[in-house]
Amino acid sequence: MVRCVLEEMRIRSLGVIDDAVVELSPGFTAVTGETGAGKTMVVTSLGLLLGGRADAALVRVGAKSAVVEGRITVPADAPAAVRAEEAGAELDDGALLISRTVSAEGRSRAHLGGRSVPVGLLSELADDLVAVHGQTDQQGLLKPARQRGALDRYAGDAVSVPLAKYTAAYRRLRAVTVEVEEITTRARERAQEADLLRFGLEEIGGVEPREGEDVELAAEAERLGHAEALASAATSAHAALAGNPEDPEGVDASTLVAGASRALEAVRSHDPALSALADRLGEIGILLGDVAGELAGYADDLDADPLRLAAVEERRAALTQLTRKYGADIDAVLTWSQESAARLTELEGDDDRLGELVAERDALRGELAGLAQALTDAREEAASRFAAAVTEELASLAMPHARVSIAISATEVPEGGDGVQVGGRTVAYGPAGVDEVELLLAPHPGAPPRPIAKGASGGELSRVMLAVEVVFAGTDPVPTYLFDEVDAGVGGKAAVEIGRRLARLAKSAQVVVVTHLPQVAAFADRQLLVEKTNDGMVTRSGVQVLEGEDRVRELSRMLAGQEDSETARAHAEELLATARGDG
Repeated sequence: MVRCVLEEMRIRSLGVIDDAVVELSPGFTAVTGETGAGKTMVVTSLGLLLGGRADAALVRVGAKSAVVEGRITVPADAPAAVRAEEAGAELDDGALLISRTVSAEGRSRAHLGGRSVPVGLLSELADDLVAVHGQTDQQGLLKPARQRGALDRYAGDAVSVPLAKYTAAYRRLRAVTVEVEEITTRARERAQEADLLRFGLEEIGGVEPREGEDVELAAEAERLGHAEALASAATSAHAALAGNPEDPEGVDASTLVAGASRALEAVRSHDPALSALADRLGEIGILLGDVAGELAGYADDLDADPLRLAAVEERRAALTQLTRKYGADIDAVLTWSQESAARLTELEGDDDRLGELVAERDALRGELAGLAQALTDAREEAASRFAAAVTEELASLAMPHARVSIAISATEVPEGGDGVQVGGRTVAYGPAGVDEVELLLAPHPGAPPRPIAKGASGGELSRVMLAVEVVFAGTDPVPTYLFDEVDAGVGGKAAVEIGRRLARLAKSAQVVVVTHLPQVAAFADRQLLVEKTNDGMVTRSGVQVLEGEDRVRELSRMLAGQEDSETARAHAEELLATARGDG
């Protein structure tokens, strides 16, 4: 399965580093070098890429700004890739390019996938990309929510099955509770809304408008209001077409067209063109007769009744009252009426609906209580196994007397508060159950268990987190781990065990370790050497990938402080052989 991998970082003008490229292995990379050579700048650089605080003091003296660029291979469906694309970033051949610039004045800029972004976005991505464990920067599993999530993944189906059922019931309960609160708190508003709807529906029902009635009445009112003028115009037009009986000598259009038609009929047989014109005159005569007949009928049928006009205007006034309140026209008024009737039915059914919802809410609370208890039982069983496994790991990491445990607790809520009954107590609940999970450490016999962030020194904390990560290997979603000072205060066999466990963790995730112990570095898939030049700067050639003889020489230096010591060389070769044998 493709996973996120930090491929390389380019660091310019940061601390003692002038310009250097750090090429990392997808497995286990060890960063070594003499004290003060700039190894910790790797940690600092990664911190900047992950949205860490910018400090002008990090900028190399004489430079205008420090720049850190990183290239991370990210599957397209990974949460980090999805969030980056939402921010407008683009993947470069399956990789996410991150850049952070810090000016000598302390100003900071961030770029993601070629897009300028807020530094806070880099911090958001950090949780899904890298877990840093060092003296001053602790992330990942120190967060309670991540601890509970990791414990659930460690527990497997024993937790995931009831958790899926619990989550579904929880979401339904949230939805039902919101609806109950809405109906209850808005009862007065809903009653007022129902009254307004009833009034409107009664007003519309009293008028009983028909679809399109306002348009029909407007046309009728226009006709009735001009009845005399319309009748006079129709009578005059009829006389012009068909003649006026009171004026026998008058000339009308029908008589003239008939005369023209007779004149052509007498000679039409002598010329086809004239015959066609005679036919058209015949058609005109027929059309004139039809129009004259319709005009006569229109004049006879025209109703000039003033009582009808008054009735029409009164009806139009009633319809206008409706269109002023409920719609632009009567069709819109009828649409409002239909929608309001449906809404009123919904409002009037609230009492029945409220009773049903309250009953469902109470049933869901009972169901959640049972599922929450099942989750707690499964987590407690997994926590016991986890604590024993981490404690066993610590025994091999120079912490033989340390004990790790997991506290699983729930927060009680006051009587009448929003909670569920679990174990005879009313406790707060959330989308993942009622449990609060916290990793505790007792570093030596007699010491009380305390949260791991408070119960261990910096070096111890890194080793505790290493033990935790090894036990959780494959269950925690963070793809890259950076350990700084994980080997503080240890050596000999314990250092070998640290290297062995880092190599084991690297089988399921990318591991980067800044170390001064050859026993740890020997287990790395890739060893990087950070060296200063004579002027105290780390240049592009100052970060080397060590292979073969060069790696043996560096391990010898780390062992004895002498690169050419035969004894140290033999020991270095033995360490490498041991590491390869484990692999």
